[in-house]
Amino acid sequence: MNVHDVDALTSPAGRALLDELAGSAGEDPVALAQRLRRAGHDPHLAALATTQARLRERAAAKLGPRAHGLLLTAAGTEQATRAVVAAEHARRFAAAGVRRVADLGCGVGADSLAFLDAGLDVLAVDADPVTAAVAAHNLGRPVRCADVTAGVADELGEGDGAWFDPARRTSSGRRVFDPEATSPPLSFVLATAARVPATGAKLAPGVPHAALPAGAEAQWTSVDGEVVECALWHGPLARAGTARSARVVRGGRVDELDDTDLPQAEVGPVGGFLHEPDGAVIRAGLVGRVAADLGGRLLDETIAYVSTDAPASSPFARGYRVLEVMPFGLKPLRARLRALDVGALTVKKRGTAVDPDQLRRQLALKGSRPATIVLTRLAGRQSVLVVEPLGADPLSPAGPPA
Repeated sequence: MNVHDVDALTSPAGRALLDELAGSAGEDPVALAQRLRRAGHDPHLAALATTQARLRERAAAKLGPRAHGLLLTAAGTEQATRAVVAAEHARRFAAAGVRRVADLGCGVGADSLAFLDAGLDVLAVDADPVTAAVAAHNLGRPVRCADVTAGVADELGEGDGAWFDPARRTSSGRRVFDPEATSPPLSFVLATAARVPATGAKLAPGVPHAALPAGAEAQWTSVDGEVVECALWHGPLARAGTARSARVVRGGRVDELDDTDLPQAEVGPVGGFLHEPDGAVIRAGLVGRVAADLGGRLLDETIAYVSTDAPASSPFARGYRVLEVMPFGLKPLRARLRALDVGALTVKKRGTAVDPDQLRRQLALKGSRPATIVLTRLAGRQSVLVVEPLGADPLSPAGPPA
């Protein structure tokens, strides 16, 4: 897609065709193309609009109903911040007293839309002409097409903030893991924060702790169990005394946890209940806080599983009832699961090199019931826990762990 294609899609004919294609993403592509050709639509415009309809359908999971009125690119859809997370970004800027946010590398405008929704003014900038044109349509205002490293941040003054969402893929589409290989690199974000105190950045969730600067707050966020980002907050955007935090969004509910007075987690034997901390909690290194809040203990000091003797709940962990504990061995595990009439097997693991897909093939289960097992290390020994999610139909009568 080029800038002329954006103009075509935003023309009266383009808008009408996009409206006509609303809800067509599930239609057979060949049949859809034939239908549009018979209706006399320009083939190039029809192809552009069909692609937009599919991108909108895909983006709706991230951006909500608003996605159906946006223009999108494939790369922009993939990197766009989820609406619920972007709203949290905007709240952080608003709470810090920021009046205008420079969205430096705005992409298709997901974060800028949230900033505008929060009553903030926005200076949106993107280096790619097509992306800038798409964002301008989505925001209903001009978007500057410029290299964000070429002095844009120097224009910011009192009451302004800066937000970065660095591109984390190469031109060939390969994912970038080194924060200095993103565009712009993390070093430029930190240099901007030195001039513009209210600076935030969306980093990959796998960013190593060693790459994060002192004096900033790193916040990992998960949405419905998927860790989606590590946001780096500087100056007035960071909470005093907090270096690492986790935000867990599940079913629209938002819960936060931080490292203030972080307790040292105890290590002990498996009890009647197992708790799997959320991925954002694990990334942030806050498993000890969850263990303390649950009144539990770690099974191993290097493995993020928490055990309790009594039922307990936390928005930061998923709970399971422990049905059985046994040493890991293929033959006894197969025999036990077959005795339980297990067919569909969910395999969770930490601290073991076992491949779950290969294990399922080796077990060759053909029963009628679902089950969940946890492969982990107990007292230095590879072990299997047969568990059931709290609230699920019981697999077998629960008894004390073996």
